[in-house]
Amino acid sequence: MITLKSKREIEGMRESGKIIAGIHLALKDMIKPGITAMEIEDFANDYILEHGGTPSEKGFEGYKYATCVDVNDEVAHGTPREGLVFKNGDLVKVDMTVNKDGYESDSCWSFAVGEVSQSTKDLMDIAKKALYLGIAQCQVGKRLGDVGFAIQDFTEAKHGYGDVRELIGHGIQPTMHEKPDVFPYGEKGKGLRLKEGMTITVEPMINEGTWQIAEHEVPDKNDPWIYYVTADGTWSAQYEHTLAITANGPEILTSQDAEDDAQMLAWATKYIEENDY
Repeated sequence: MITLKSKREIEGMRESGKIIAGIHLALKDMIKPGITAMEIEDFANDYILEHGGTPSEKGFEGYKYATCVDVNDEVAHGTPREGLVFKNGDLVKVDMTVNKDGYESDSCWSFAVGEVSQSTKDLMDIAKKALYLGIAQCQVGKRLGDVGFAIQDFTEAKHGYGDVRELIGHGIQPTMHEKPDVFPYGEKGKGLRLKEGMTITVEPMINEGTWQIAEHEVPDKNDPWIYYVTADGTWSAQYEHTLAITANGPEILTSQDAEDDAQMLAWATKYIEENDY
């Protein structure tokens, strides 16, 4: 079942989204060479609680942490492992879901640690643009295939990166994972038609090489969580926002910077028009 959210529900999700946005903004300054994954986890967990929220990932299918923290070739679902220290040139992804007063929001962001290579900068740029291309397609009357096609064509056909298939976006609210499935690939004009009041996540995971991924089990018998790495060892970037489908277009509920969002969506809208998406 897909529920259409009221203005009150969307406002509640906006409040939980502000908590995640505040964490990611702070992490832009915090994440430097020498910081550990557990420092990121502890900061995020404390920030969520101090702002009246609850870390939704804690306890989900036995997961122990408020965040997922991945580095370099790790794609998603990495635990903030003890002893994981980030060095200059690393690419770190931090993903979290927050509940405040019964309302959920979910967002992931990629962070450069110190000075990264040009290839890493390019990967991050393409992945972020892919996110906003997907969001720009989230219009009433469009279909989910239009969202996925824009992401896949831009990343794979136009730029030669790998667009991960196995891990996807999703509906959100009242729980962390709801219908519909939001695929980062697809065919134009195919799939579920988007309606006003839907709340979903768009979260492309883009690899430098193949789109394929592999499971990697954390070597800790007390924490046997499975995370994912690229199948060929190349690096991966991810950006994710929670958004509401409105009559006036997509509203980003985990926005970190409204001006940057507006600029990125203006670029994406123009690109979509020029490339007949």
